[in-house]
Amino acid sequence: MIHDLRNFYQNIKKQKAGSYGTQIRDLTKIDIGSGISLIVAVDSDGGIGPLEGDVVKCSAYQAGRFAMRVPLLEILASGAIPVAAFDMLMVPMQPNGAEIVRGIRDELTEAGFGEGFPLSGSTEDNVPTNMTGIGTTIIGFVHETEMRPGTSHPDDVVLCVGTPKTGPEDKITLDDPDIISQQDFLCLRQIPTIHDILPVGSHGIFYEAGEMARLAGLKIEIALNPSVNLKKSAGPATCVLVSGTDDSIDIIKKSIKAPIFFIGRFNKKG
Repeated sequence: MIHDLRNFYQNIKKQKAGSYGTQIRDLTKIDIGSGISLIVAVDSDGGIGPLEGDVVKCSAYQAGRFAMRVPLLEILASGAIPVAAFDMLMVPMQPNGAEIVRGIRDELTEAGFGEGFPLSGSTEDNVPTNMTGIGTTIIGFVHETEMRPGTSHPDDVVLCVGTPKTGPEDKITLDDPDIISQQDFLCLRQIPTIHDILPVGSHGIFYEAGEMARLAGLKIEIALNPSVNLKKSAGPATCVLVSGTDDSIDIIKKSIKAPIFFIGRFNKKG
């Protein structure tokens, strides 16, 4: 492992690091040797917050919670272990920046990463702003044997856990029972019959299910008349897709509080 890291560092110095990196879904994966990769997840939010120019009104604290939620779910869904988070705020530290950071920290804590978890960032304290802007980044590490994307199996069922919601069309709150919670997400990650997990973003369920299938070299057969909008944006990852064995359905129903929708089934191509 030490030898691999030294080689990786030397190649960076020689500007050869590009040969190590790949894009997987919304993640950047950088192989550093011995089967271990650095994983980077990012997200941005604009016009969501308490300022005059914000289109979707909510507290600075809630904006921080949801801003960190997206990359956090993405990196955890990949199987990676987060090691540091960063926030880039387009507002002054006081008063709203501090509240955003508090929300970010609480979202990390709810996922099991307490006060000691590294969190750094920057604020805009020089130029007056009338609209909230937030950028978030999380980095982590994963071994190739624990990388989830692309692990779906033929005949896996595809379920959506949580309901797709997005502002300003929907009012999204932290205690909304229709969206997947951090506790539900943690439970999903611990169910052995689940293979892949994918947070749904602005492209909607149909697109993300296709991405899940593509990475596994499979095709998806969508259920007739699914009881959820497959094209609607899920905003700040209000729902996630999971693929797994048929046994997963009953286990999830017994363990998860959020609504569950049957989306379809993966099949072999051809």
